Amino acid sequence: MKQFISFVKKEFYHIFRDKRTILILLVMPVVQIILFGFAITTEVRNVQVAVFDPSKDVSTQRIKEQIDASAYFTVAQELTRPEDIHNVFKYGKIGLVVVFSENFSGNLLRTGEAAVQLIADGTEPNQASTLTGYASGILRAYQQELAEQYRIPVRIRPEIKMLYNPQMKGAYNFVPGVMGLILILICAMMSSIAIVREKETGTIEVLLASPLKPVTIISAKLVPYFALSIINLTMILLLSVFVLNVPVAGSLFWLTVVSLLYIFLALSLGLLISTVVNTQMAAMLVSGMGLMMPIMLLSGMMFPIESMPGILQWISAIVPARWYIAAVKKIMIQGVEIQYVAKELIILGMMALAIIAISLKKFKTRLSE
Repeated sequence: MKQFISFVKKEFYHIFRDKRTILILLVMPVVQIILFGFAITTEVRNVQVAVFDPSKDVSTQRIKEQIDASAYFTVAQELTRPEDIHNVFKYGKIGLVVVFSENFSGNLLRTGEAAVQLIADGTEPNQASTLTGYASGILRAYQQELAEQYRIPVRIRPEIKMLYNPQMKGAYNFVPGVMGLILILICAMMSSIAIVREKETGTIEVLLASPLKPVTIISAKLVPYFALSIINLTMILLLSVFVLNVPVAGSLFWLTVVSLLYIFLALSLGLLISTVVNTQMAAMLVSGMGLMMPIMLLSGMMFPIESMPGILQWISAIVPARWYIAAVKKIMIQGVEIQYVAKELIILGMMALAIIAISLKKFKTRLSE
């Protein structure tokens, strides 16, 4: 029995001595339960709403107050022209536009019926359906309130319109997300494994003993994966257009530019991973499992970022896939001009420069030791 206890103690010592094992056993479950508990939800909260109200009467004001008071919506913008309705969606901040008919209150009390148009972004069909459903519920509640107050039958008729995806096809939502997931996983995993393989076999020292500079060696290692990623991107786009019937509504040129920048960022991330791990298995785990969960949960690929707690929204800002997926949706699905994607381009560019700079510095430091 003493020998058994001694072996148990020895095993505990080994576990607590390995920081990575402790991280997996104790820290990872805590992180996962927090992420899964707060990020995975089909509910929508605090969605920004724009309102076009040519009537500006008592009824429309009351409905706007009820919309703003709900946990689902925040009235963020009052539109003054009908032309502004489509423009507010291009920046990706407004999730729903409520359009009241003219003389709304007068029509409601005189004829007993009035119309409200609910316009949502159909690039995310499930979220759009949820938003219009919540808004319709608020309209029904006010309709009931008005009927009880005036003792007359009234009907507020919601007219629902889905922009960019009137057929409500799910492919319009998951294609940009899958592009963001596949490209970063393949690029980061393959590039990190390729470099770590050289370290494992000891051939990296032979390469560094050559007259070539380390930057040249690393670039030569990454160029083939950059070229293969371009082929992957081409196949994904062809399958999306011709098999899944998801059209490229915007500029194919700018979609390609954004994708190439994202591929470069992913390769740089693979280089960074290769500087902190020493085995191909570790590189595969970090680049595969370590990147997959944040991308799937915090990039907006599956769950709306607006519904997450503030801290998770801040954390999601450092997930490159969040900005790439947003840019692809704007260009590919909404067909917006490049100025509406400037924010995403700048953030991806700054991330790529920061990651490549840190990677090269750490790589040189490691080699000089």
